[in-house]
Amino acid sequence: MRPSESTAPDGARISLAWLGHPGTVLSLIVLVLNDHVFKAAFPGLVTGKLSDVAGLVLAPPLVAVLVTLAVPGLRPRAVAGFALGSVGAGFALVKSSGYAATAASGLWSVVSGPSLIRADRTDLLTLPALAVAAWMWKAARRDPVGHRAARLVRLVVLLPAALVAVAATSPIERPDAVATKVVDGRLAAGAATGPMSAEEGIPTWWRISDDAGVTWRDPVDAEQEALWKRVPTRIGPDHPVCVAATPQRCYRVASGRIRVEESDDAGRTWRLSWEIPEKQRELLKARYEEAGPDGKRITGQDLAVLDVPGGGHVVLVANARDGFALRDVAGRWQRIGFPGGRWKGEPPPLGMISPGDRYDDTVRALLLVPALVVLVLLVARTRAGRASGHGSSLPVLQGALQVLIGMLLFAVWTSENTTLVRLAPLVVVPLLLGAAVLTLVSRDLRAAPGRWVAEVLAAAGLTAALAGAAMVGWLHGRPVYAGTAVVLAVLGTVPGLLLGWRAARLIGPWRPPYEPPYPPAVPVDGSRPG
Repeated sequence: MRPSESTAPDGARISLAWLGHPGTVLSLIVLVLNDHVFKAAFPGLVTGKLSDVAGLVLAPPLVAVLVTLAVPGLRPRAVAGFALGSVGAGFALVKSSGYAATAASGLWSVVSGPSLIRADRTDLLTLPALAVAAWMWKAARRDPVGHRAARLVRLVVLLPAALVAVAATSPIERPDAVATKVVDGRLAAGAATGPMSAEEGIPTWWRISDDAGVTWRDPVDAEQEALWKRVPTRIGPDHPVCVAATPQRCYRVASGRIRVEESDDAGRTWRLSWEIPEKQRELLKARYEEAGPDGKRITGQDLAVLDVPGGGHVVLVANARDGFALRDVAGRWQRIGFPGGRWKGEPPPLGMISPGDRYDDTVRALLLVPALVVLVLLVARTRAGRASGHGSSLPVLQGALQVLIGMLLFAVWTSENTTLVRLAPLVVVPLLLGAAVLTLVSRDLRAAPGRWVAEVLAAAGLTAALAGAAMVGWLHGRPVYAGTAVVLAVLGTVPGLLLGWRAARLIGPWRPPYEPPYPPAVPVDGSRPG
């Protein structure tokens, strides 16, 4: 048995060297550029397979590093075998099974927002890229990372970058809701999945509802034929559609907006029934840049009204990139996104929010990030105090202050009171500043060298960067869910916590300054004492 295979530190050195291999770093760069630049500029077979190749080279060393961090006692050869085997088996399963691809899409959507992973057996042709990854591991095994600073760089820079590159896949091609119909007493929703079809308002797929919009299914052949025949009868904006049972009640889509108006006098006068305010529509335009600066694909497109047996009616509205909106029999409006098929379960963009809520979200994000930074400082301070052996009640005060800050943040994040959220910075920010001052200005750290201060400040800056990136990404729509963003922000504190914890090694036990003993007293006559 080789010595490098018998100890955990050597296993970590080899895994980090594998992650930092020039070929692995190159695959990281290729994956990011291909997913976010090349696929959009040059769609086709080459860019489609290039991401698979780069991902198969990057994923095994990433898995190996995570495994060695979680289970440091494993041998390097076992870690490499597990990483290569698990990545290869998972890739083969997802690409060859539609059920596995659907499950992977759902899991990835939780991490980074609505995502689509397709089963495509031709992608299995890229599996030989694992051989390249294995060759890189052999090179890393011959030259493991020995210097602690180099390992630290790989851990706090390359590891988060690789995680982000793997998680932040290229965005899916979203459809546009362009048509609504009533076919044989059933609602039909039509969407277009290409820019040309979206601009012309021609659906590329349909969904049918048998229960007035509660559930949706694919149309049968006869329904499909009827739908295609009726495409030219698209209503469009500013054209009223009246309820068959009560012709005085009519609805129409306002031109250039996401707004539905209703009339009780057969269209002579109109009033607001439901809308997405213009400020919120501007947010949607900023989020979906491909919709054009004028927002043509973030407007109402079509409307259909269905009489429900037993009384009442439902209204289905196609709002292009924003998906479909439905008015139920009770008169409640709801944005339902893109119902059925592969888009089932996708939340409507930005959810049901009021125009001011994104400002409140910004306040929440700006309060959470410095709170996590103060947490890192507190951990580093407490660890340093224990290392110096000169503790005091200060960490208890800091801990109580951090608990108070946590309670306030929980109240801010869960409250729906806009006034409370907007006034929160007046209370939380001074508490955060006080906690930071108590952490950095302490008589217990009189023995702390300047290098300790530099490493702790670096840990705080790293935490602010990683947690802030998660929060900023959420404010711009990716990840979609606030819970996912908070989890990513909390995970972003891990490198900073590790760095702040290790900084205590620079502080030794505190000792009072040396004072030499006083010389024995000498009598005035010069004689020696007794």
